[in-house]
Amino acid sequence: MDDAVERPSLSNRGFVDVSTSHSPPPQVSLVPRRRRSRTAFVMKALAGLGLTGVLGAGYWVQTHELSAGELMSELRRGDDPRFEWQSVDKKHWQAVADTPGESPEVTDAREGNSAGCQAGMVRIKGAFRRELNGTATGEVERLQDAACTDWISREFPARCRTFDREKIASEVAKLPTQQMDYCIDRFEYPNVLGQNPMIVATFREAEAICKKSSKRLCTENEWTFACEGEEVRPYPYGWTRDTTACVIDRSWRAFTDGALQPRDGQKAREELDRLWQGEPSGSRGGCRSPFGVYDLTGNVDEWTRSVNPTGYRSILKGGYWGPVRARCRPATRAHNEDFIAYQQSFRCCGESNDSVPAPAPAPPVASLVDAGPMTPSALAPVHGADAGSPRPTADLVAEWSSSSDDELEALTKARAARCTASTALGSHAGTISASTALATVALVVLRRRRRC
Repeated sequence: MDDAVERPSLSNRGFVDVSTSHSPPPQVSLVPRRRRSRTAFVMKALAGLGLTGVLGAGYWVQTHELSAGELMSELRRGDDPRFEWQSVDKKHWQAVADTPGESPEVTDAREGNSAGCQAGMVRIKGAFRRELNGTATGEVERLQDAACTDWISREFPARCRTFDREKIASEVAKLPTQQMDYCIDRFEYPNVLGQNPMIVATFREAEAICKKSSKRLCTENEWTFACEGEEVRPYPYGWTRDTTACVIDRSWRAFTDGALQPRDGQKAREELDRLWQGEPSGSRGGCRSPFGVYDLTGNVDEWTRSVNPTGYRSILKGGYWGPVRARCRPATRAHNEDFIAYQQSFRCCGESNDSVPAPAPAPPVASLVDAGPMTPSALAPVHGADAGSPRPTADLVAEWSSSSDDELEALTKARAARCTASTALGSHAGTISASTALATVALVVLRRRRRC
């Protein structure tokens, strides 16, 4: 009876009856499955790590505000300098341009607006709309702000895309005028078409260089009038912000504290090479004021001499290549005469042959020593040319030299806030990536248990 019972063969149950088969057994084994499982596990773990890396790189690029093209350029460049640099008097720097530049005499002949001035200068003559109290307190700037119809950003440094031309004309018509007649350099120092501006100059050094050329540093009102003309334009080219007209609104790059100390060192050159986004003077034909002066807004900040009786004599005008106000009226009053930063330059002014001489410079007031590259400090003892001058009171310093008008400081704080937010988001993304990796491991283990 046992012989009558049909037993299932071993082969029917998934095994090979080696007693009745003389052929080699098929290559069926659990080992390849385990290898495949390990491979899948490794690949998924690597994918999780890769995702974390991509997210981290993305947050780094966002924090440093680099475009994809800039990032690829930086990766390709490696340690090679972006520009060739020349040191000037072991204090200042100038990026070497591709061409030697055009002589001022040739430029004068083509522009035709230098009569009564030294070579390379433009004659400025007309009625300047001054503020009611005769100083500079931001009254006209606030008037223009009220006429902005389209803000890019209202956070300081605020940027307006479009101003109401008629509203500005109506309001400034109520302001008193001051007749002005003087000369101003057509370009930033060294005032040569096609050459890059010289940068990293203090206010005192700018004064000395202008004096050596039988000129003087412009007052802030002279600079402003050369920029806005009699129409009181917000921008030298008109009433609508144009990123193609002047070198403005380029990405913010964080500076390194102490990198410009000493100014003539390799560390300073490398820092400037990393930060520089300016262009040779006169590169943008559209960045031309009503009088024919170039690059007054954007490209580099320019030192001017304050018209106010108190506070710092050293005023920065025009903004630079970054995302700042870059208008004719605004000014930065937060820094003393010895302050140094990477985007600073200047241009000179002078008397026209038949003009009335400008008022003599106001006597210097006490300098306040900056605590750092971008941060004004509290009152401090002074030395040198300003020693013995009456010290301004804390109230006057707050009125005329508030750090609230320091555009670089504002950008630094905004970047710090973005970094904090990005760090929090990055941590959250890292948590998500870690959770994804753990879920992947759990899934692999579960699938392996099923197969076993």
